[in-house]
Amino acid sequence: MEIKQLVETIVRELAGQLQAGAEPIKAAPPPQVLYVFEDSTAHEAYTDHFILLHEYGISHDLMFLDGTVSAWLGKHRIECGGPGQVIAVDEFAPAPVEVPLAYDGIIVPEPDLDTIGRAALGIRGTVLADVLFAALVSGKFVLVGEDSSGLKRADRRTLKKLALPLPMLQVYREHQRKLADLGVAFGPKADLAKLAAGLCGIHCAQQSDSAQDAHDRPDLTGAGEASTGVSFEGKLVSADWVERQFKIKQDGRRLTLRRGTLVSPLAKDLLKAQGITVQYADERQG
Repeated sequence: MEIKQLVETIVRELAGQLQAGAEPIKAAPPPQVLYVFEDSTAHEAYTDHFILLHEYGISHDLMFLDGTVSAWLGKHRIECGGPGQVIAVDEFAPAPVEVPLAYDGIIVPEPDLDTIGRAALGIRGTVLADVLFAALVSGKFVLVGEDSSGLKRADRRTLKKLALPLPMLQVYREHQRKLADLGVAFGPKADLAKLAAGLCGIHCAQQSDSAQDAHDRPDLTGAGEASTGVSFEGKLVSADWVERQFKIKQDGRRLTLRRGTLVSPLAKDLLKAQGITVQYADERQG
């Protein structure tokens, strides 16, 4: 009995040493996104977004670009205060081009004409232009509100106008198309939190319903492979992309998506109105 107890004691000590020496298993950090606002009061309209992100297990930070803060001047740099906090200006903080490296994606709910134009043309020189440039180059997703007026809130207050005149609006839309070609995803402002969750790989009910709707929609053409088809390889089908791809209403058209691709609510409505059949790539192969 004494030998058994001795052996048991030695084994327990060795097991304890091994366990103590092993590195603890670290849980994967939650996804983290950055919301960027041109106005420090604009975020109040997006409180529900932040609640949804919390429910999905996604951390978020806020960046405000009021007035001259949005200019990249001298040694002013920006610093994150932590999950759910506000980006602060500090001369010792990382440069704007480094900011996207800490996030899974950047969300710009209310872009203006200047911001969209700089990003689409690759012109840097402001905090947001550098942030978007770095995000796209480093492969982080960029999600932008597709139904923004194109005017900053400060400009709307000063000029007493709610939208751009038609010629400027056309330029604004053209810049949106260029950004979409660069990999920027567009969606309705009200749905950005849900779309961001999908781009972070998190399942949410509304996205699942949209995908299931497209999955269950019957083939109206009956022509199979002979029908006119368009393939989409991105992560999010926006209304603007659908408008550009299917300008003329025509029967017998098909949109092929990869499994997991998101369809914005406006894009879904356009697809229905155009009579376009949505099919997933794995179904087609099967």
